[in-house]
Amino acid sequence: MAPVRTAVVHPCDALSLGGALDARDAGIITPVLVAPLAKLRAVAADFGLDLGDSEIVDVPHSHAAAATAARLAGKGEVQALMKGSLHSDEYLGAILAPEAGLRTERRLTHCYIMQTASYPRPFIITDAAINIAPSLEDKADIVRNAIDLAHVIGVAEPKVAILAAVETVNPRMRSTLDAAALCKMADRGQITGGLVDGPLAFDNAVSPEAAQVKGIRSAVGGQADVLVVPDLESGNMLAKQLEFLGGAESAGIVMGARVPIVLTSRSDSRTTRLASCAIALMLAERRRAAPP
Repeated sequence: MAPVRTAVVHPCDALSLGGALDARDAGIITPVLVAPLAKLRAVAADFGLDLGDSEIVDVPHSHAAAATAARLAGKGEVQALMKGSLHSDEYLGAILAPEAGLRTERRLTHCYIMQTASYPRPFIITDAAINIAPSLEDKADIVRNAIDLAHVIGVAEPKVAILAAVETVNPRMRSTLDAAALCKMADRGQITGGLVDGPLAFDNAVSPEAAQVKGIRSAVGGQADVLVVPDLESGNMLAKQLEFLGGAESAGIVMGARVPIVLTSRSDSRTTRLASCAIALMLAERRRAAPP
């Protein structure tokens, strides 16, 4: 695949700048570095990073960097966006601004693609970074976006587990009611492209043995490709536990906009940033190949 032209928003620390340059050197992105020029050069000099002939757009501060990058994406001058050393709300606020022209009919949702030695396939956790307490309508878009991403990474019919603390519908637990409603939406064709089941507890979503012991008959149970969490807090804790205690590798991407949006934590490694750029390239390639 040809590298995707990507606006890198305020990469003013060693990790974010190094990650962007790693992706450039790997042929994954063609970076457009949107940042204060003097600060960018100082970081490169301090950490021995070679800016080479990378295009630089000089802006006064991080807020201007986010707005400028979003504008470039909206005009089609870049085909992806990558977060640098700024807060996520500042980054996403510029992307969501009406003047950027990046919104679609879908809600913006975040997906962690994760891989760990204890599970036989890569899987997606969503949403653990954007939607704090998603409504049923929000969750429907969370599922749709995750299914789209699963297709891009090669899963033809992803198995989507709607997580809760229990496997049965409990009127006092909203997550179980939402799970039941999402499954019925899938039955009626409002959500397509994957197999949706829930509520499922985490153990019987990923463990065939746990699903069997609990007598759960499900095409999803024990072999989920997508884990849809009840809210941001539970999803963020799950993803970070897998990463920091379970040795999982991860990539972070935002779906639902007109361009792929790389969204990583400021503490994420250069490997995670590189993997996230690779996912953005795959998404951009699908858009390039799509009929007009």
